[in-house]
Amino acid sequence: MTSLSAQIRDRATGFHRSYWLPSTVTMRRWALASVVVNAGITVTGAGVRVSKSGLGCPTWPRCTPDSFVPAQHDAHSAFNMAIEFGNRLLTFLVLAVGVACVLAAVRLVRDIDGDGRGRRDLVRLAWLQPIGVLAQALWGGLVVRTMLNPFTVSVHFLLSIAMIAAAYAMFARAGEGDEPPRRLVHRDIRTLGFVLLGAVGLLLVAGVVVTGTGPHSGDDAASRFGFDIETVARLHADIVWIVVGLTFALLFALHLTDSPARVRRAALVLFGVELAQGVIGYVQYFLAIPALLVLLHVLGSTLVWISTLRVVFLMRTRDPVDPEADGRAAATAGDAQPLEAAAPHGGSA
Repeated sequence: MTSLSAQIRDRATGFHRSYWLPSTVTMRRWALASVVVNAGITVTGAGVRVSKSGLGCPTWPRCTPDSFVPAQHDAHSAFNMAIEFGNRLLTFLVLAVGVACVLAAVRLVRDIDGDGRGRRDLVRLAWLQPIGVLAQALWGGLVVRTMLNPFTVSVHFLLSIAMIAAAYAMFARAGEGDEPPRRLVHRDIRTLGFVLLGAVGLLLVAGVVVTGTGPHSGDDAASRFGFDIETVARLHADIVWIVVGLTFALLFALHLTDSPARVRRAALVLFGVELAQGVIGYVQYFLAIPALLVLLHVLGSTLVWISTLRVVFLMRTRDPVDPEADGRAAATAGDAQPLEAAAPHGGSA
């Protein structure tokens, strides 16, 4: 019993130190946790929709007109209320992780200009998490009050995508110093990466249009976009092929120029995730969009987004934060070049 108590105490102490006396490692862990919880609540939000629980709690901020928690309500089943209320509770987990990111970023001791203060850009990125959660909560209230209008539902999803991007940027920057960024790939390849990122963003927008036009509205009372479902589905598929083509071109260019192995591996992972996502998309289309495959498709969309962000951030580097990280970076990215320098293989910058 004493040993168990000591283990619990040690774990509690370590947890407290992770955000109150943080290191670069623990800061990155909190940032990664923020990526995970934001992606998780995006998928569970889709679960609310496909289970027809979007109005399981018909009011906001209360669950029912008279209660903040699920209560007897003639118009909604206990199951639907539990699903919707459970998703609302997950918001507090995302908020808690966001607050921990802010605390860790503010208190992170960095040897910058001799002042030992947390780096300002990291603090700004961290603050986007709790602020984003509050914005999402307020927008979620609008979603309920508009009876799941497809526009408000679409924006709700896209806000989560934006929060994932901010969380990943925080994760990437947490382990970097403040030196100017240095390219690891040819300038044109890096530009192609940004084009790919924009194409994936467009793909996500097209995806929510398809979702807002098709079935699984979240409730029988919800409205739908007035588009033809065949037309928007085909447009979405066309953008998918553009994204896959850009990714293949990026992967080919990275191998052709002998870019760093970790960048090539990240691009290969992205390509694999896109292919898997494409298979799920076509299967769900031909099977009349079953709920389980919709959930997998939403999960796949978040993974495509995160994988694309990873590729873009790995294409450049900065001096690492500490000497130990500097040693690791020197071993894996010794061919990094300043943005102003010539590109690999003598190409122009």
